[in-house]
Amino acid sequence: MKKIVLMFPGQGSQTVGMGKDFYDKFPASQNIMDSLDDELKKIIFEGPQESLKDTKNAQPAIFAVSVAMFEALKSSIDLNNCEIVTAGHSLGEYSALYAAGFFNFADGLNIVKARGSFIAEASSANPGAMAAIIGMAKEGVIDICKQASAEGVCEPVNFNSPGQIVISGTTAAIQKAVELAKPAGALKAVMLNVSGPFHSSLMKPASEKMKAELAKYSFTEPKYSILTNCDAEFTKDISTIKEKSVKQVCSPVLWDVSMTNAVNNGFDTFIEIGPGRVLSGLMRRIDKTKKTMNIEKVEDLEKVIEELKN
Repeated sequence: MKKIVLMFPGQGSQTVGMGKDFYDKFPASQNIMDSLDDELKKIIFEGPQESLKDTKNAQPAIFAVSVAMFEALKSSIDLNNCEIVTAGHSLGEYSALYAAGFFNFADGLNIVKARGSFIAEASSANPGAMAAIIGMAKEGVIDICKQASAEGVCEPVNFNSPGQIVISGTTAAIQKAVELAKPAGALKAVMLNVSGPFHSSLMKPASEKMKAELAKYSFTEPKYSILTNCDAEFTKDISTIKEKSVKQVCSPVLWDVSMTNAVNNGFDTFIEIGPGRVLSGLMRRIDKTKKTMNIEKVEDLEKVIEELKN
């Protein structure tokens, strides 16, 4: 039996026209996209890119397109003869929750929209920045964050793969960490073009609002286990997933640990579903011995179906 991790991307992977070939070919994808309001659907398929990049559009757009692609996969092949877990990077965790059956599409979309607005409000109230530190060990990044904390909040927040860690916090502190990084041995340290200090402790207000938001919904025990960002653990328990969804907003994304945990539990096939190829690229750095594929275009789906049939 194949042991598969379905991976879903986060914000930044959006491109104008994403998912249009699935919409044109698969009724299951069409149903998802047609349930969006006309304005968002038009932005996804026709742009402009500036509107699609706006967080309030990007987050529901990526969620919807990832779900539409997952529905195309589900309508094309029987997944019941595979052992599956789902995982998503930051925002992508909501696509993973949908794929596991935790909520329906309408509720998921509303939760994603609310989450985006809470994060935007927290970013306005507590402005900050993020930077990628490349080619430096985890311990080194933690050390420069400690030094830069003299200038304000500075925390490692995305442990993406060995040698790729993103830091987040107040702008002065992040700039200081970037200055310290290369002399301390980093290959590269780059400020990111983002609108706030995501996944840092500055997002606490958004996390608190998320708790109140999730209390409005009823959820279903998921069919598949979710490999959650905030602790890299497998879970199917409804109350645990709710707690972790609250914590996720202001906690680091432990992506490399999550994928290593999946490998250590015998998962051997990793399929990224959604726009872009960021997660499949990271997986190849985490463990290049595992089968890694992505579904971004209809022809990618056809290759994945062939692989899963073998």
